[in-house]
Formats: sequence, C-alpha cells, structure tokens
Amino acid sequence: MAVFRVASYNIRKCVGLDRRRDPDRTLGVIADLGADIVALQEADRRMPPRPSALPPDTAARLGMEALDVDPSTPSIGFHGNALLIRGGFRMTRLRGLDLPGLEPRGAIIAELARDGAALRVVATHLGLLRRYRQMQLQAISRAVADGPHMPTLIMGDFNEWSPTSGFNVLQGYRVHSPGRTYHAARPVAPLDRFALSPGLRLLRSSVISAGAATIASDHLPITGEFTLETG
Repeated sequence: MAVFRVASYNIRKCVGLDRRRDPDRTLGVIADLGADIVALQEADRRMPPRPSALPPDTAARLGMEALDVDPSTPSIGFHGNALLIRGGFRMTRLRGLDLPGLEPRGAIIAELARDGAALRVVATHLGLLRRYRQMQLQAISRAVADGPHMPTLIMGDFNEWSPTSGFNVLQGYRVHSPGRTYHAARPVAPLDRFALSPGLRLLRSSVISAGAATIASDHLPITGEFTLETG
C-alpha cells in the first residue's frame, strides 16, 4: 500500500467561531485537507432524530464515500462520528461500537483494503473525563483484538489535555499528536490525535491553522501521511 493521507476534524456541527452554521464552509475545509480517509466528530445535530450537520450530498461533493453504519437514520455517522474514504480504498467490514461512560459515546470501526493490503481505521470522540476515556480506549482495544490481525489506526478527538498522560491503557499503540488543536482561536490543547499500531509508519503530520479552518469550528483539523511497514 502506497502512502495515504488521513485527516481528523471535530466540525462542531458546522458552527463556526462566528456562531454561524455554515455547512458549505465546513465542506470547503474538509476538501482542502486532501485526505484519502477523513474522520469527523460532531457530524450530527444534537436533537433527535439527529440529522447530519452536513448536506445529504456531502460524499458526492467531496468525491468520497461515506461509510454509514446505519443507513436507516438521517445521519451519515454514528454517535456523531463520520468516516469518509476515497483514493482506491474499499470497505470490507464496518461496525459501530457503543462506548461505556456517563455520556453517549461511540466509535466507527472500518476494515479497508487497497492494493491487496488491509488497514483498519477507528474513528472516535472520547469522553470528557479521563476515567471514562480510558474505559472507552479499553473497549476499542478489545473490539479491535476480536477482529482479524491488521495494521490499525485510531483517530479522532481524544479530549485529553495532557500531552503524555491518559493513554497507558492503549497497549501496543503509539499515540501521536500533531500539535495543539483547541481552541481554534487560541490553540492550547492537543485534543485531536492519532494512535497507530505496529505495522503502520507515520511519515509526517500537521495541524491545519490557516484559511477557513481558523474559524469554521472550535477545533483545528489534523492530517497525517502514513504507509505500511514492510518486513
């Protein structure tokens, strides 16, 4: 599998720092990320039936495929998480995972294939309290371990303010923060992260802190370029 580019972005239901709900602006930021795989958080409206904050034709406008865990709902995601793919990736298995904790949280687990190689991607938005975040990471680890062995990338809003603490339960993964992503007006915390298993190599990563990304949400998006390790 050649180099592939991923992105994670908490879009705050498309509400910017100017308090305007502007899905087209959010779509522009996502398009500019140029990623083959995009994980979004807060992609649903809050009130039932929790319709998507993004337009129904989001995937088509981005030239991507939305991996919809439950097509019977008006959302393109699961517990506010959404996962979009392109770049020759093909989904082979998809499931939603309810996560433990006081507040409803979840993850999308997608097994993908490209060029004869396999990759698992987990998109998630962890809770506000470390105790529950650790329970949620443990639940993700168990769910991944129950599936076939393959390189795994977990990405999303980890909601952890510490640059180093809180990830000891994620055994066997390297947790990486590209930089401070929150608050977009004055970034002080590296809340958005990647966690990569053995078999994945991170080539470069960045926080996008220019253009509409500085106002479209209270988080800045992150990107990373990865490849599979050989040997």
